[in-house]
Amino acid sequence: MIDIHVTGLVKSFEVGTNVLDGVSFQVDTGEHVGILGPNGCGKTTLFRILTGDLTPDEGQVVIAPGKRVGLISQFPVYPAGWTAEDVLQNAFRHVDRIRARMNELETQMEQNSSPAILAEYDRLAADFERLGGYETDVAVNRVANGLRIGAAMRAQAFESLSGGEKTRLNLARLILEDTEILLLDEPTNHLDLHAVEWLENYLQHFRGTVLTISHDRYFLDVAVQRCIDLTGGRAELYNGNYSFFLQERQRRFEEKQKQYEKDQAKIEQLTRAAEQMHLWAFMGNDKLHKRAFAMEKRIEKLSRSEKPQTQKKLSVRFRERDFSGDEVLAAQGLTKGYDGRTLFSDLSFLVEGKERIAVIGDNGSGKTTLIRIITGDEAPDAGWLYQGPSVRSACLPQIVRFQDDSRTAYDSMLWECRCTPQEARDRLAAFGFRGEDVFKPVSALSGGERSRLKLCMLMGGDINLLILDEPTNHLDIISREWMEDALSDYGETLLFVSHDRYFIEKFATRIWAFENGTLTDFRGGYAAYSAWRARQAALQEAERKAAEKQKAADRAGRQEKAASAGPVKKPNVSRQLQRLEKEINRIEAQLASLEEECERYAADYQKLMELEAQKEELDTALMELYERWEVLSDDTAKS
Repeated sequence: MIDIHVTGLVKSFEVGTNVLDGVSFQVDTGEHVGILGPNGCGKTTLFRILTGDLTPDEGQVVIAPGKRVGLISQFPVYPAGWTAEDVLQNAFRHVDRIRARMNELETQMEQNSSPAILAEYDRLAADFERLGGYETDVAVNRVANGLRIGAAMRAQAFESLSGGEKTRLNLARLILEDTEILLLDEPTNHLDLHAVEWLENYLQHFRGTVLTISHDRYFLDVAVQRCIDLTGGRAELYNGNYSFFLQERQRRFEEKQKQYEKDQAKIEQLTRAAEQMHLWAFMGNDKLHKRAFAMEKRIEKLSRSEKPQTQKKLSVRFRERDFSGDEVLAAQGLTKGYDGRTLFSDLSFLVEGKERIAVIGDNGSGKTTLIRIITGDEAPDAGWLYQGPSVRSACLPQIVRFQDDSRTAYDSMLWECRCTPQEARDRLAAFGFRGEDVFKPVSALSGGERSRLKLCMLMGGDINLLILDEPTNHLDIISREWMEDALSDYGETLLFVSHDRYFIEKFATRIWAFENGTLTDFRGGYAAYSAWRARQAALQEAERKAAEKQKAADRAGRQEKAASAGPVKKPNVSRQLQRLEKEINRIEAQLASLEEECERYAADYQKLMELEAQKEELDTALMELYERWEVLSDDTAKS
């Protein structure tokens, strides 16, 4: 069954320039599709047409009847004064309307219990229950916990939230709406690794249809089964995830290149033949003119084929400074906190030459603060940091600043890098600044363009410690590949903060993972770190189960000891003990059943969260019963 059918979409915002120029595709029920393409190619415009916010100039969109479409936008807008809780509860607005109508009918039934009113009330009550109206609080708490939306954040005004918090909140709202078709516009922007992994797990078990715009290549590998590449206003389809897309795009390019070369050779051959035919025709054989004209028509047709284009690789490389000595950075006992909250304490590490270290962790865990201490922009509360005497460092921060934003990109290169005009133009071109783009004022550049310009400037320095704070944020896939091309040939020490797992896996040989104020120092890449973390989680789960078994064995021992102590002298206490033991056995049976369900749903994070919440409630009740049982047992033994 087809959920989305798009035919011949054309949309322009400037006369003579079509952002979408005949886009056609279809998405079947349950498919998860990635929408690819550089910034400005029309991806968000396509989403706005799918939701009805924009009307195409030509073409049509057909959504399967009865299917609801939900959108997570890069720039969500809610009424002024709304809190995060209002946004979450807005997911149940259809349920609220039913509840409001039921209240109206209840008031009417006090005066008039006609069959029509009773029938409408019964129908609405059934819809209310079917749509989960009695369980909205449970659903909100489950999803909010999974995305780490705590009580304090839920009470905040939506407009006061950070970009990452807004993204998580909108994800929660969309999940709670239980929409059949999800449109996700850059859903992983501003999310930390924990939240991204939660989203990936949710999407892997989501049976509805998903279209997602993303520059997160790791996410695209995990979350989509098909790709649509928007290039030149058209849609090209690929039946696989992002890794498949890369290989297939290269294969198609090579095929097009071969065909183009064949066409050029054929044009040359036909041109010579046509010229010869015309020459012979002038020598008395007029029929040969017709054959020559036919060849020229074939030449004209073959000449329409365009030469396939591929993305140019960077030609500019970092200038590296010779490093002497083993120690690049050394730290002992680093501690830092703000407003009474400690971000990290007693951090110690040693960084040697040519290491490539990725700093990862949840938002607010202290990653950027550590970078600012290393760059000297902040001082630690305690401890010390040492930098080797021959180390020359450069940093690309999250928020990129220039000496004068009114200067053009070209003038900024000349003033801040002290390079020649030709060198400035060459380096700018290598980073995608060509033609009139080089004369744009820096203030008019997007976040991604500013990052590219700043990195372009850094490449001219003699550096042997390069520090990057979220280097791929705001960059589209092409820009990320440009950056990776530049860094691939950089052979000195690299230290970077990132949530981009594709980027981390490509460059990191060491992982610094922040969690709960501590730093885990892992020697290896991201895939190895993930496997190690999974093993640690499995060990902790095994230890938890062993502790539960031991607790059950201890309890059985206490029960056996109580049973062998002889007849109970107080019959009323005996009956209480019997009732307690029955209740304990009942809850233990429920816990055992929940354990089996946890194993069955081991890959379903959302279901696991629900089961763990039930287990926690039962564990609390069970501990209270144990305490009462021990008190009664002691009383019985004393008597």
